[in-house]
This record gives sequence, structure tokens and C-alpha cells, in this order.
Amino acid sequence: MRKFAVFDIDGTLIRWQLYHILVDRLAKANKLGPGVYDHIKEARMRWKKRESADSYHAYEMEIVKGFESALDRLTTQEFDEIIDSIIDEYKDQVYIFTRDLLKNLKDQGYFLLAISGSHHELIEKIAKYYQFDDYKGSVYQRNEDSTGFNGNKYIASSNKESALKEMIKQHNLSLTDSYGIGDSKTDIPILKTVDNPIAFNPNRMLYETARTNNWKIVIERKDMIYELQPSTNSTYALV
Repeated sequence: MRKFAVFDIDGTLIRWQLYHILVDRLAKANKLGPGVYDHIKEARMRWKKRESADSYHAYEMEIVKGFESALDRLTTQEFDEIIDSIIDEYKDQVYIFTRDLLKNLKDQGYFLLAISGSHHELIEKIAKYYQFDDYKGSVYQRNEDSTGFNGNKYIASSNKESALKEMIKQHNLSLTDSYGIGDSKTDIPILKTVDNPIAFNPNRMLYETARTNNWKIVIERKDMIYELQPSTNSTYALV
């Protein structure tokens, strides 16, 4: 049984959200219908201004709504062309800590997994570029002639624990000395599963969970990486 490491992608390896970039570009090109880009832009600005505690969640929901409301009109050709342009631009825009951890674990023979809420087509290309062994992304099912989408979907971030357990079983992987790294609350189930969880640039909910469980926390800001090891009484030591 091989050791494994499981990575989130958006905000953990890639410095921004691939799902957001895709929808933003489709909306800006008027592929999602009139007014969608303006609604997304307004929601993003409310988040950037930190107008409320849930402004980022509201922005994410606007992104998802804008994309899914146009599935019956969007062609796969338009979709795939923008996918390729995003990968070309963003595939190397990664965090140093995560990129180096990925390489080091690969060199040690770890089986590398990626689980992300971003579209399968994006995650597939990123996973192949960084030599992951297996991956799961969100699937928006294409219709029979592959020219459009039929409305059926599988959102990988809705149950990352189930996705991880399925992959562990499929590839006969060992939990012993396993690693997991993520940046948000949807990653908590996979971090609870592995031996070596890392909360990377965590949001508030992940940070509080990491403190409660004495998980390692890593912050990468500008050209600095701060590694925080759990000490005693939910405190951390900078190493």
C-alpha cells in the first residue's frame, strides 16, 4: 500500500480560484447572458470592501448562479476555448510552499491526489501538468453530441471526504503518514482523515478547526512563508 498526499487546488496550489476565473471570463464575453458580468462584479466588490462577514460566500454563490443559469445556452466549444486560455495563463501562478511540498512528496514516492470544486476540465489539465496520479473536479455533464450541457452535475467540493475514501480504496492507498493540505472549510473532512494535515492560508472556519485539532498552519504572504507548529493550549510556535 502506497503513501498518499491529497491537495486542494484553488487557493492552495493555484493562487486564485479557477472556477471564478472561468465564469468571470465567460460572463465578460457575454456568454452567460445580459447583466451576469455586472452582478458578479458587484458581488466581488462587496467582498473586496468586506461589507459583511458573509460577502465572500455571497460572491461565490453569484459565480455559481451565473454559470449554472446559462448551462442550456453555453456551447462546449466556447467553454473549452476559455479553459485552454486559463490554463496557459495560470498554471504556473502557484504558491511556493505548496509547489515545493508537491515536488518533495512526489520525489519520496507518494501517490498524489487532487480534489477540487473547480471544473473537471480545469483540474484535469492542472493535475497532468503537475503530475498528480489521480484527481477529481466538478463535472457538468455534456449532452450526447457533446456540443452543450444537459444540466446534470457532480460538485466535488460538496463531499471531499467521500471522494477521498473512494480514491483510497480504488488505488489501495495507506493512511499511514498521509498528507492533506487545503485552505477552506470544504477541506476540513480530508484534513481530519490524514495523518499530517496542513491548513494553508486558512479561512476562519478552517483556522478555528486547525487550532482545536492542533494541526499545522502555514501562511504564505508576499515572499515569506510562515510555518506554525501547534504547541500547547491551542497556541502555536513559529518555526
